[in-house]
Amino acid sequence: MNLTTGEASDAFFGGEVPEAVRALLHQAALARADERGALLWTAQAIAPATLAVYYALYKYHAGRRELAQAEQAAQRGLSEAAVQAGLAPDWAAVAPGCGADFQGDGPARFWLFTLKALAFIRLRSGRPDEARALLAHIELLQPGSRLGHDVIGAMVQATAGLAAAPPVGGSGMAGAAEAPGTPGARRA
Repeated sequence: MNLTTGEASDAFFGGEVPEAVRALLHQAALARADERGALLWTAQAIAPATLAVYYALYKYHAGRRELAQAEQAAQRGLSEAAVQAGLAPDWAAVAPGCGADFQGDGPARFWLFTLKALAFIRLRSGRPDEARALLAHIELLQPGSRLGHDVIGAMVQATAGLAAAPPVGGSGMAGAAEAPGTPGARRA
């Protein structure tokens, strides 16, 4: 499944990707890195209800360490997925038993997945307490979900350990997030 272009991923993202947007996503996948952002934000402006665009945007910006832009894209995607899934606008107000299907493909699952991405972005932005709160909420809503949030949880723990110990050849979180052998350290 190619999550950047939306091929075979429409159901996960909650619906059809309009052809014009699919073309822009494909064009962005083939473009030079410095041209992708404009193409992706254009796709978002054309079809703000298309969840696949938000995924591509926050992955793109997080990969370039443009964490403010990644967070903006994730927040917008989270808001749109909440609307489509019938969830509360404030992620902290979404409670177990809210009627959302977090296991099946669709906007509720995408919302939960984007909550995980937001935790990663906030961890990388030096806000481990906020990341920890997001991860705890994911576990509350979907205990044992297979979103990869456990990897981010391990990174949060490593960051907490680094804060207590004197730094050794690195800058705290960047060293923890890029430690060799840390599975999924670059995922969002």
